[in-house]
Amino acid sequence: MKTHALSFALSLALAAPLAAVAATPAAPPSAADAHAFVERMNADYKARYVEPSAAEWVAETYITDDTQKLTARANERWLQWLSAEVEQARAFEHTPGVDASDRRALDLLKLQTAMPAPKNPAHLSELTALGSKLTAAYGSGKYCTNDKDPASCRTLDDLSAVLATDRDWDHDLDAWAGWHRVGRGMLKDYQRFAELLNEGARDLGYADVGVMWRSGYDMAPDAFAKETDRLWGQVKPLYDDLQCYARTKLAQKYGERMPKDGTIPAHITGNMWAQDWSNLYPLLAPYPGVGGSDVNARLQAQRDAAYADLRKGAKGTPTPLELATLEREADLKSATAMVKRSEDFYTSLGFPPLPASFYEKSMLLRPRDRDALCHASAWPMDLGSTDMRIKMCIRPTEEEQYVIYHEMGHIYYYLAYKDRPPIFQAGANDGFHEAIGDTVRLNLTPAYLAQIGLADKAAGDDKALLNEQMKLALEKVAFLPFGLLIDKWRWGVFDGSIKPDEYNAAWWKLRREYQGLSSPVAATPADFDPGAKNHVPTNVPYMRYFLARILQFQFYRSLCDAAGHQGPLATCSIYGNKEAGAKFWKMLGEGARQPWQATLKEMTGQDTMDASAILDYFAPLQAWLKEQNRGQSCGWH
Repeated sequence: MKTHALSFALSLALAAPLAAVAATPAAPPSAADAHAFVERMNADYKARYVEPSAAEWVAETYITDDTQKLTARANERWLQWLSAEVEQARAFEHTPGVDASDRRALDLLKLQTAMPAPKNPAHLSELTALGSKLTAAYGSGKYCTNDKDPASCRTLDDLSAVLATDRDWDHDLDAWAGWHRVGRGMLKDYQRFAELLNEGARDLGYADVGVMWRSGYDMAPDAFAKETDRLWGQVKPLYDDLQCYARTKLAQKYGERMPKDGTIPAHITGNMWAQDWSNLYPLLAPYPGVGGSDVNARLQAQRDAAYADLRKGAKGTPTPLELATLEREADLKSATAMVKRSEDFYTSLGFPPLPASFYEKSMLLRPRDRDALCHASAWPMDLGSTDMRIKMCIRPTEEEQYVIYHEMGHIYYYLAYKDRPPIFQAGANDGFHEAIGDTVRLNLTPAYLAQIGLADKAAGDDKALLNEQMKLALEKVAFLPFGLLIDKWRWGVFDGSIKPDEYNAAWWKLRREYQGLSSPVAATPADFDPGAKNHVPTNVPYMRYFLARILQFQFYRSLCDAAGHQGPLATCSIYGNKEAGAKFWKMLGEGARQPWQATLKEMTGQDTMDASAILDYFAPLQAWLKEQNRGQSCGWH
């Protein structure tokens, strides 16, 4: 049963004797009242956070109808509480003399969820149920060539492996189209979900959810939208050069199957969402065979060695079940070693070691007995403690190893600000949170990989440098427009400029406009290709990832300066440098206690996001790309 929270002023009135209320109007709330509210809210926030966090963890690691119901109810209670707190906080909107920290806490309170709660109790229940249903639909999604034969079904992991390793056009098309079918069943649910989200946003005083999301950046929503366009304008020429080069190489491979309009079909980029083109590196490397080594092969060899050791220790001839158990143990040893390798980087900077509970409670492998949402994520389970976990289905690949470094950035951010009040336990903005692990990723230079045994001694010539820059650009630069367009699409959905029967068409219009990509199949209004990307059905704002791509290079340049690095920026690694580590840790410890502009200035000397660092980093590659593209027909229709 829902209980309705009372406003602060009404609470004061009800606490007073009835005769006094009738005779004397309640005094307006004071700055001291605001402080008392914030103190109480923070304590309650911490106590109530545990339930939805635990429910979501179970629902994503053990997908069943029952766990969907449990997490829907837990989220409903959380959103009811949050809505009531926001309503009470309105009493202090015009209170004079409120401490700056308390004022910031009051402002941040109504931005604590991406899923604003409608005041209508029935609509709130419907919203949380749909949210759980959409998350489960994605997490349990499979592509089955024969619905009556479970053996014909492939998971996202299986289908992604095809795109990553198989350059056959038809094989990739089958895997890509098979996974994108998972979105079709979400279309009507997502339409209603968006309507309910907007209702909740309006109940909080926002025009729509897009305006609400854009309000979380210490600047006006419209100004933030313009800021993202400004940043994209800085990096677009670099992306355009990369797209032209990649398309030329793909056209040489696939010939007449390539479209004539200058676009790249999404299914041949080596990634299910064409957001990371790293798997095309063997095709696109400027100087094949020069520098580096096969990190994938080394990780696989380490996993196979773990299995061989386990086989040696087995007595007699193992049964098939025992062999499967040994395989599982070898996979877990490999995954754990990959996580510990990442932890070693962070502790080399002076960061604390992870608590033992991290390894005991994290999900590092895909469960064998149930569906689970394998999309990698990091979790602070109960604010102010050290119960922090990651959820991944780790395989021994270079890409997965780098994802672990990324997720560990979240974990160390949680650890650094865990003693802040709960309302400030967040990134300076959400782009900061995504940028931490990616900043460390930039430090995984060939020299570092050689130092930890994942590469041969790095070659130091210009050809090796261009190869490394290309490899990283296919991960970082190729992502930039994708990071921008997902929320561009959702902003249009939320403000009504994209109608439900235009969802899919608008999606591909934006992908063509920003990425120069096209759908390899004829998309229809009945399709819902946005649903094939985790962050849409799970309702996670995405602009943070675009911002992170900008911020990480700013952070990296600043940390390399602190470490006293000399030479090209791309050759810097702060591994083992305590001075850079101390600067990094200080920034993490600030959390969200002050506007991100102040935190950024303390870290980098700049109070605005700036793409000049990423352009400086890739300057050698961009010059090379321009030379390769000379005489080519670049751009797309």
